[in-house]
Amino acid sequence: MRVRTLRLGDPKRRLRFGLIGLGVVLTLFVGRIIQLQALDASAYAADANSLRTQTVRLPAERGAIVDANGITLASSVDAFDITADPAQVQKYNPSATAAALAPIVGGDPVKIEELLRKPDSRYVVVARQVDPAVWTNVKQTQKDLSAQKRNDLVGIYAAPHSKRVYPAGSVGSNLVGFVNATDHGGGGLESALDKQLAGRDGKVTFENSLGRQVPTAGRKGEDAVAGDTVQLTIDRNIQWYAEQMISQKVAEAGAESGTVVVQDVHSGEILAMATSPGFDPNNLSAANPANLGNRAMQEAYEPGSTSKVMTMAAVIQEGKAVPETQVVVPGALPRSDTVFHDDVDHGTWRLTLNGVLAKSSNIGTILAAEHLGDTQPAANAKLYEYLQKFGIGSKSGINFPGETAGLLDPPQKWSGSQQYTIPFGQGLSLNSLQATSVYQTIANGGVRIAPTLVKATRDADGKVKPTAPPARTEVVSAQTARIVADMMESVVADDEGTGNKAQIPGYRVAGKTGTANRADPKLGGYNGYTSSFIGFAPADNPQIVVSVTIQAPTNGKWGGTLCAPVFKDVMSFALETRKVPPTGTKSPEIPVEWKP
Repeated sequence: MRVRTLRLGDPKRRLRFGLIGLGVVLTLFVGRIIQLQALDASAYAADANSLRTQTVRLPAERGAIVDANGITLASSVDAFDITADPAQVQKYNPSATAAALAPIVGGDPVKIEELLRKPDSRYVVVARQVDPAVWTNVKQTQKDLSAQKRNDLVGIYAAPHSKRVYPAGSVGSNLVGFVNATDHGGGGLESALDKQLAGRDGKVTFENSLGRQVPTAGRKGEDAVAGDTVQLTIDRNIQWYAEQMISQKVAEAGAESGTVVVQDVHSGEILAMATSPGFDPNNLSAANPANLGNRAMQEAYEPGSTSKVMTMAAVIQEGKAVPETQVVVPGALPRSDTVFHDDVDHGTWRLTLNGVLAKSSNIGTILAAEHLGDTQPAANAKLYEYLQKFGIGSKSGINFPGETAGLLDPPQKWSGSQQYTIPFGQGLSLNSLQATSVYQTIANGGVRIAPTLVKATRDADGKVKPTAPPARTEVVSAQTARIVADMMESVVADDEGTGNKAQIPGYRVAGKTGTANRADPKLGGYNGYTSSFIGFAPADNPQIVVSVTIQAPTNGKWGGTLCAPVFKDVMSFALETRKVPPTGTKSPEIPVEWKP
């Protein structure tokens, strides 16, 4: 048997191969180090920094809305958004985090967990605008769990996010409006002035460790800039009273809705704009969506007899008649393809022009308006000219969301009957603010002042910026305005006037009633009535205009019985609030009738 000899390998060769292998491994390590520290250093540093830092939005504090006397109607209080960093939460147990957080913030643990498991996200809002006490509770629970070596609330933060509150509740709500879930205006002036009120958001970036902010690591970012405070022309007390009065009357009349507008004669400022039914902006979930708007500017209606004031002003301004002009008013008047009647059946009336207004005769108004031109088309064109100057068919300039301009067709489009109904307020439409502005014009010596709702704004630095003076338009002469105002006193002061329920002891009152067929867009044609009364006081030194409008009443319909009493109450309160004394003079005695 042959014995094999064991040959040992060459140790130098083994060493050479070992050194080559070691060199390859070291080369890989060195290459990786070069990649990490040189070639991809910035990318990896950014990734690490993104995990170590957190950037959150700093919402700007929304500016307040205050009334003319500085009383707060809308403001913002301290609150927090409870937020989470899903990337951090998902390192541990999102289910446990949701279970721990839900009872504190009053949320649904299932929905919270869905947010916490959101992929590729560093920021979600778990609960919006919670009270500071809730965030304090979250922080304390984080500490308690951390002491137990538990990470259930790792990655949970809070961002300051003020909450909108309305201290006056429903007072002025249809005017002031409300904010939506994104903290922007959702309606009313909150929406119209959103840019001014919202301010400018900021942001802050901070470092965190294990999902908790490192207090010594510093913060950087941009501060938020608070929104402007907006001061309205509204007087909260008059607003409150007007809302109480119109709400009571809407309920008594079984009506669909009602509005009251109160305006300063000489400045054009709106002192109150009440709508019923309304809502509480502090509890939007309980509000009827149909009641969130502002009917005084958003709802157009045919005014009826309150529009006759414009026709009378045009006739007098054009020199076609005076208050004592004698008008023979038949019981029926055939025109075009229609036979017109007054609201009450009567034989032949012998009225003065003043009597036509006092007794609110449609027929008498048609007869007067026909004198505005040598032909009916010419008369139509002249009346249209005056209606436009009074602001009919145009928006107020307030830029309120959803505001309607009403409807006033050019005279070439007036139908055969429309050219006779428009002089007494049917066949055109307007809103309550436009109607009020007509009477402000007469009360102000024939000069229309564009209505305003904002008195001034104040920015975050305290700088006050008054609203620019409103536009002024001379519609009729001061003499014409005075004559029409005297005629309007007969509507209230005369026992036969349709507005005698608007009388206020000690004050001279000028006004006009209206009872119009109500256009129903749902059914088409007319259905029900629009009742109204508009006037001003003191008639010999006008200071305040008040309009009252009630839509679709079922218990009564006449403007003189439904709306004039509301006018009396609101005007009396406004005169007292504004400290307007009685003038102590007597109303002029202008004949209503004449005898052959």
